[in-house]
Amino acid sequence: MRHANRLLAAAAAAVLLGGCSLAPTYRTPTLPPMPASYKEAGTAWKAAEPSDQQSRGAWWSVYGDSTLDQLESKLDADNPSLAAALARYDTARAFESQLNAGLFPHIGAIASPIRARQSNNRPLRGSNQPNEYDSDTIGVEADVDLDLWGRIRNEVSQGHALAQAAQADLAAAKLSLEAQLADNYVRLRGYDIQASILDDALKAYTRALTLTENRHAGGVASGLDVSRAQTQLHDAQAQVTDIQAQRALVEHAIASLVGVPASSFAMAPLQEQLQAPITPIGLPSTLLERRPDIASAERRVYAANAGIGVARAAFFPDLSLSGAYGFQDTGMGNLLSVGNRFWALGPLATLNLFDAGLRRAQLREAKAEFAAASADYRQTVLNAFRQVEDDLVLLRDLGTEAQQEDQAVVAAQKTLSIATNRYREGIVNYLDVVVAQTAALSAERDAQTIRTRRLQASVDLIRALGGGWTREQAGIDAADTAKVTTHHASEEE
Repeated sequence: MRHANRLLAAAAAAVLLGGCSLAPTYRTPTLPPMPASYKEAGTAWKAAEPSDQQSRGAWWSVYGDSTLDQLESKLDADNPSLAAALARYDTARAFESQLNAGLFPHIGAIASPIRARQSNNRPLRGSNQPNEYDSDTIGVEADVDLDLWGRIRNEVSQGHALAQAAQADLAAAKLSLEAQLADNYVRLRGYDIQASILDDALKAYTRALTLTENRHAGGVASGLDVSRAQTQLHDAQAQVTDIQAQRALVEHAIASLVGVPASSFAMAPLQEQLQAPITPIGLPSTLLERRPDIASAERRVYAANAGIGVARAAFFPDLSLSGAYGFQDTGMGNLLSVGNRFWALGPLATLNLFDAGLRRAQLREAKAEFAAASADYRQTVLNAFRQVEDDLVLLRDLGTEAQQEDQAVVAAQKTLSIATNRYREGIVNYLDVVVAQTAALSAERDAQTIRTRRLQASVDLIRALGGGWTREQAGIDAADTAKVTTHHASEEE
């Protein structure tokens, strides 16, 4: 009884000590002062409250394109990379559960019916002991690590943080793939419109070639004019072929993203121009609760901090408590009788006295991993703000550039009309028409390229912010798009 009381007292003391943890007090790594607003957003854009209130769901719906909506839904269901990210998250959760099991006692049952023979010359063998005998044992045994220094609890905290990081990685992968699909879709529709522009140009160049050949047949135009018209037409045909090749590559990329073999996937050309969404006033400059990659980086810092506690605990004794209870006999009589019972209860303490610097090296490694994770976290935050600023300046300046290029298209079309009329009247040679045709086509294609780039910048901005918003949050809907103020139009168009 006295021994049992001592064991109970020792166990109670161990439980009290079990609240000890050798991990440093966790603090989120220090960041540079966070800006109150974005530099490239302009004075009309104010910082939002630092809370994640904006939607990240079907953010692509702000583009108002049903085909894009269908593709994004298929990506979420069938993309292999997304399925792999989900599997990695499930793996992290399973590993967390494995670590969590260390907090509880391990209980097992034993059953051992044995027929044995002992050696004739076994040391200390009694003369009356049989050569062959039975040994039947049945019972239960349990052991629990008292975790005096928080090693197991820090391992569990580390596993939980890594599972949270994997969950954030899954969200980041999902957002990245969705944005990649939207970017490719924008490019595909841009190529469709480029092809339409070139198709119109081919028709015009064919008519111009016919006009030149007729004038040449009538002795009014030279063969040089005909060859120039043919050159212009064939060059436009070559541009059409190049656009077709580029479009095919993007179509193949979309097929891969939605989990369909490229050989069995096709999208019909569509010349409808997508509209860049209006970005709501009040973009949140605090990205810490929006960007999944930032959340993942922060959780890995926390996990590395817990790892320091695990490494420190290795310098202290590991104390566990084990016990067993059961019945044992030699195969004769009633195994479960009171006289055949046995039990054992006691602590086990282990301490590594010499390891040639192994534990110190492991502690240095844990501290270095924490420093690396902290630096990665800071860099991730800095990259996030850079990406938002990049996309804001692109949206703003591409909007201005689009207006300027549209003016260039109008001027080039006017020049082409004048040059064509003057050529018909015999006032200028065909070189002036060719120059005007080249300038008009180039301006129109450049204008479409700028519109596509601006749409891509809007997709990248949504990705940089960690998610999107609805049209209602932007303060507009499809019917009110034309009513947006001049200020916003200059910023966003």
